[in-house]
Amino acid sequence: MKRTQASATSATADEKYDGFTEEERGAMKERARELKAAARGGSRADKAADAVREVLAKIAEMPEADRVLAERIHAVVTSAAPDLSPRLWYGMPAYARNGKVVCHFQSAQKFKSRYATLGFSDQATLDDGAMWPTSFALTTLTPAAESRIAELVRRATN
Repeated sequence: MKRTQASATSATADEKYDGFTEEERGAMKERARELKAAARGGSRADKAADAVREVLAKIAEMPEADRVLAERIHAVVTSAAPDLSPRLWYGMPAYARNGKVVCHFQSAQKFKSRYATLGFSDQATLDDGAMWPTSFALTTLTPAAESRIAELVRRATN
């Protein structure tokens, strides 16, 4: 009985739940909506057009700094790898091949980070020895950075 009382009284109002953050729960809910939308009927062409509209709408909702980065990333990725299909993935703009995400953009605002990121999944063929980067921090896009991103996307899809 003492053990129960001690554990019950040891928790204070200052302790935080060590589970998912509000942002993470929101991303999971967005992913569930995406899966439901994908399961609905319709032609493949209609679904692809809807996915592009959804990605562009999600980009348009972003705060200005993230929106500018996301618009440029979208342009670079779709130009460097036109065979990738834009889609949402956990509420983030992503680019997939055969239904599997190859790369995605995560706005800084999404998880209250100080920088946006461009991430690559295990579907990306960026292998370089025993260790290689799969995520890149973005604060601004220079012509050199855009060129590097285009090269990474081309490598990821070869």
